[in-house]
Amino acid sequence: MPRLHDQLFWFLLSIPAILIAYQAYMSTDPRIFGELAHPAAEFSARLMIIAMMTTPLTLLFKGQSWTRWLRKNRRSLGIASFAYALLHTTFYMIDRNSLAGMVSDVSQLYIIAGWAALAILIPITVTSCDFFVKKLGPRWKTLQRWSHPAVALVLLHWAAINDWAHPAEAILHFAPLLLLQAYRVWYWYLRPRPVRQRSVGI
Repeated sequence: MPRLHDQLFWFLLSIPAILIAYQAYMSTDPRIFGELAHPAAEFSARLMIIAMMTTPLTLLFKGQSWTRWLRKNRRSLGIASFAYALLHTTFYMIDRNSLAGMVSDVSQLYIIAGWAALAILIPITVTSCDFFVKKLGPRWKTLQRWSHPAVALVLLHWAAINDWAHPAEAILHFAPLLLLQAYRVWYWYLRPRPVRQRSVGI
């Protein structure tokens, strides 16, 4: 059975969704779904950012208990992020109210980026369980690495909304993750390493 800690964590993750759904249910304004699509997307992006920050934070703050907690709950954060992305997509589809309306949107860059990110996240989320970790073996990590281009697409999706009217908002949210990923690249590939002296036998 799930532990109380896990149940409480999932309840906390679901609070924004409950409040957003309540607003949608109580409103009689047909535009409410278009308005609520944005906060659902923001929560999705924020949870994705936190989940993706876990590994570089673990490198930066080695041995800290809070980074171990993040690593332990990274999978839950990723699944919750996808759930909010689905909520965002559902509200968008209801707001557009027709297939023709959605098809006409496909010519816009941010729409293409959004659908592409969702398509990548579907198999990543579906395989985020112990069964697939064992079933796929080394291929599981290869699949999970697709989360990096998905993050880039989410950033593009957010920044390009309304003809790049507010890209600073998206960049501000993603800046900590970008900086930490840069640190991760430096740590594994660019940082100076001590030269090992080879002993020469006589």
